[in-house]
Amino acid sequence: MRHFLYKNLEQLQQTADQLTREVRFEADKLKVQSALGRPVIGKSYRLGNSMAIHPMEGCDSTPDGRPDELTWRRYARFAQGGAKLIWFEATAVRDDGRANPRQLLINKDNVGDYARILEMIYREHKARFGAIGDLLVPLQLTHSGRYSYPNKTIAYHNPMIDQKSGVPSNYPVISDDELERLEDYYLDAAKLAVQAGFRAIDMKVTHGYLLSELMGAKTREGRYGGSLENRTRIIKNILGKIRAAVGNQLIFCMRLGCFDSVPYVNGPDGFGVPIPYPTPYPWGWGVDPGNPLREDLTEVKQAIGWFKDWGVELLNVSIGCPYYNPHIGRPFEKPDEGNYEQPEHPLVGIDRHFRIAGELQRTFPDLPMVGSGYSWLQIYAINAAAHNVEQNNIRIFGIGRNALAYPDFAVDVAEKGELDERRVCKTLTYCTFIMRQKNHPLGQFPTGCPPFDKLVYGPIMKEAREAYRAGAKK
Repeated sequence: MRHFLYKNLEQLQQTADQLTREVRFEADKLKVQSALGRPVIGKSYRLGNSMAIHPMEGCDSTPDGRPDELTWRRYARFAQGGAKLIWFEATAVRDDGRANPRQLLINKDNVGDYARILEMIYREHKARFGAIGDLLVPLQLTHSGRYSYPNKTIAYHNPMIDQKSGVPSNYPVISDDELERLEDYYLDAAKLAVQAGFRAIDMKVTHGYLLSELMGAKTREGRYGGSLENRTRIIKNILGKIRAAVGNQLIFCMRLGCFDSVPYVNGPDGFGVPIPYPTPYPWGWGVDPGNPLREDLTEVKQAIGWFKDWGVELLNVSIGCPYYNPHIGRPFEKPDEGNYEQPEHPLVGIDRHFRIAGELQRTFPDLPMVGSGYSWLQIYAINAAAHNVEQNNIRIFGIGRNALAYPDFAVDVAEKGELDERRVCKTLTYCTFIMRQKNHPLGQFPTGCPPFDKLVYGPIMKEAREAYRAGAKK
């Protein structure tokens, strides 16, 4: 179903006024340039502008986890793109925590490859912009939990998520002792990040992966479940161990999922519908127990206060899980093949993003936060971002899918105060479709933007679609 039918900003604002409370736009190009060109000063860093590239996985590493040719190409494009916060994608801390056989993995055998790709990012950025002192590149560390390949690792049983992810009700849950051992894998990965030259690391606590799932593990027993203190224990322990080992050599960042919602499936008409859920809802993170389709940020705010105390200096606000409710995190124009249609107007989903991020940023004004959920707005994403920055609803404008389509968007913002209609992501979800395809000699197709990076990803999309359709006929 088509939603983006707007010829100008006035038409879009008119619909936003009807459907939303938070979605507003700055129309003046000079004010857009000023707001998004504003430096961001953190406790231990300075960003040269208020624009970021989210950690976008390319699924293109070598089988042993090293950055491969397409990884290098992607980060060269990002480095030359002008954003001063380039959030390096999810990198597994151990082999069984990879989401696919081509997810990046850092270890003692390949740390030199990470040092070289980071040096390339700095070199390319400096060649175009003259300096790197105001550029930050956090390395995102992850364990993919129930979405690990080939074996799932789950933190607790939520029967609806189990149903959506194909996990039997008797599947074993990771033990407390195993979680405690996992803390040391994060520590080892952080030491390798220092060795490779990274100034910052990110704890990935979003999108349903292991640390994210633990945040909602209210029904889990033991040291890592139940109370909020227990559910955040692994994060506290990891950050404490890293600080004790490397001192102040690393800036702590976090991409935090702040609202899980519930799993959705295809309804009779092809639109997404929630799997029937009980109330009060006993699981999940950032959800209202009386209505888990709505957020309740009480615990989220408590946890963020603790994260600050434990040393986190930069927060990237995310919501939803792409595996079970993709419209929550990534409002789209067209679903990937086989997935459900948007059950709400995308502006309603964007409003949810802005509402949650705005409330959190205003609650913690001295903790710079990165906002998400902008890509569906196409050329007007920067107008919404400028308004949010001007109104202190967020400090940093983050772009994900659009960075694959348009890696140098920040240059056009700085030079013209507008984006090129011919280059912006149209949220047709081709990148997600490719990412989900496994019928490849290496077990995973690499992902990118087929419409706007045609020479590289057009043939990959064709091959992936043919493999998908061949599999569907069997």
